[in-house]
Amino acid sequence: MSRILVTGSTDGLGRATADTLLRDGHDVIVHARSTARAEAVADLLDRGATLVVADLSDRDAVIGAARDLDAGDPIDAVVHNAGVISGRALIPVNVVAPYLFTALLRTPTRHVYLSSGMHRGGRPRLDGVDWDGTAETNTYSDTKLFVTALAAEVAERRPGVLSNAVDPGWVPTKMGGAGASDDLELGHRTQETLVTDPDATLSGGYWFHGQRQEPHQAVADSRFRRQLVDALATATGITL
Repeated sequence: MSRILVTGSTDGLGRATADTLLRDGHDVIVHARSTARAEAVADLLDRGATLVVADLSDRDAVIGAARDLDAGDPIDAVVHNAGVISGRALIPVNVVAPYLFTALLRTPTRHVYLSSGMHRGGRPRLDGVDWDGTAETNTYSDTKLFVTALAAEVAERRPGVLSNAVDPGWVPTKMGGAGASDDLELGHRTQETLVTDPDATLSGGYWFHGQRQEPHQAVADSRFRRQLVDALATATGITL
């Protein structure tokens, strides 16, 4: 059994992922952005999950949480599930936080980054990106393109790590809305398989409901990926 961190675990896909992994016997670390929101995972904690609290829009909070986690028992895998769909926190939550967890957690051998089919409408441009979130400089689609490219670059730089991006589909969560047409169950199965399947060997993939697909062409652009990671390193002071 594995020790797995699932960010954004208080509702939606993150909670469903954490619940399933816990039910399957894994050691799960659930994440909430505040102690108030942690009440939503009280039942998971009663079943044996452990909790980390950090506001992912606050860079110092992310760094502190990552360093605390890294100083504890080894973590085998991370599901970078947390995300927002609009506002100034888009870049900090959807891109910077997963980058920092990836850079600072030394033991995981598997990373899964939640992408979206909307990443295909993202712009592979880094000029003018406000990595601090003081202004809303980018769209949701941009952030999902960036994190999909990050997943591919992690796969390239860390041969011993399985790093993949997953499109969960348009599912009926708080973010997706009640009118979402996709299957919530299918929306979290792929990421669970990627972090737990002992026979998994593929890295650098973009997945939808268990099938590998072709992402935005910029994800295959090694120059763009390097520029992205270099920009994140410059903005945060922390290298991958």
